[in-house]
Amino acid sequence: MTPAENTVKCVVWDLDDTLWDGTLLEGDELRVPDANRTLVRVLDEHGILQSVASRNEPGPVEDRLRGFGLDQYFLHPQVGWSAKSASLRTLLEALNIGADSVLFVDDSEFERAEVAGELPEVRCVTREKLHELVAGGRVLPRRVTADAARRREMYQAEDRRRGHEEKFQGPAEEFLSSLDMTLRVRDVAEGDLDRAAELTQRTHQLNTTGITFDRDELAELARDPGHRVLIAELDDRFGSYGTIGLAVLSTGPEWTIRLLLMSCRVMGRNVGSALIAALARTAAAHGARIVADFRPTDRNRQMLVTYRFAGFAVVSRSEDRVVLAMPDGRIPVVPGYVRLITEDTAALSGPTQEITR
Repeated sequence: MTPAENTVKCVVWDLDDTLWDGTLLEGDELRVPDANRTLVRVLDEHGILQSVASRNEPGPVEDRLRGFGLDQYFLHPQVGWSAKSASLRTLLEALNIGADSVLFVDDSEFERAEVAGELPEVRCVTREKLHELVAGGRVLPRRVTADAARRREMYQAEDRRRGHEEKFQGPAEEFLSSLDMTLRVRDVAEGDLDRAAELTQRTHQLNTTGITFDRDELAELARDPGHRVLIAELDDRFGSYGTIGLAVLSTGPEWTIRLLLMSCRVMGRNVGSALIAALARTAAAHGARIVADFRPTDRNRQMLVTYRFAGFAVVSRSEDRVVLAMPDGRIPVVPGYVRLITEDTAALSGPTQEITR
């Protein structure tokens, strides 16, 4: 399989005579070629993760990478005397990505062969071949969403977040409050459509109906006065989770939630009820009653529980569809551990912004 036929999610660099010219342990005067320095930045801007697998001492490597101003680009660098294939296995687990999404770059034919023998799905190339593949349009994605452009930063934020969670002792709600989360709900914009379509195609567990939309279909719904397409973005004290939620509603005297989904990235953050509250409050501001469709699958029962927990009651039920409605006059409460910002560009009185807390 060639890189053109598969998606590259991560480039793993060897260091000596690969990322930089020279050998650290031999005391060479090291130099990072301008082409490599530029490529590291370009890969990062296109949402491709990068790391290091090097046979060296960790301390001096950290100092050199910091000195070259490149240390922030590499996630979970693997520096030591293990086999390169062992380093890559550790890295795949840390990043939770598949071997077939990795390009391993090393000047040593022996190291490339060792990795290829142990991890045949990893593609092993020289740095010259990497530059050739990038120039030939076989590595970078054609479109870069806002979330992809900050993918490395989101991984780093998640590492800090996980460290906080491991150390935290106390009730779950206190932990959620300690995150200082802000959920922003707004109408989808042109630049959000690729990520929104991706969410409908990749999210199965926290998905109320399993309906998928491509980019053009979502754009058409966003332009349709009989529909609203809303996205949700989440941040906390450690950084951004990016775009984590999507809702597609038909509007009128009664607003129907045709699709509501949340990225598995925020599982355990309990922000689904806050998103539902945002939808219900927006519908109420337009004088509309809100109802919701739910189509059961073997994986999405949690979303039915989320609707019921938010106050929706079952109106009708068939084998493949449940219709729920919010009782008249009831507005879901926003959980105290999340600050909700709801922007409504279609409000009757003009664009509005409601902030809880």
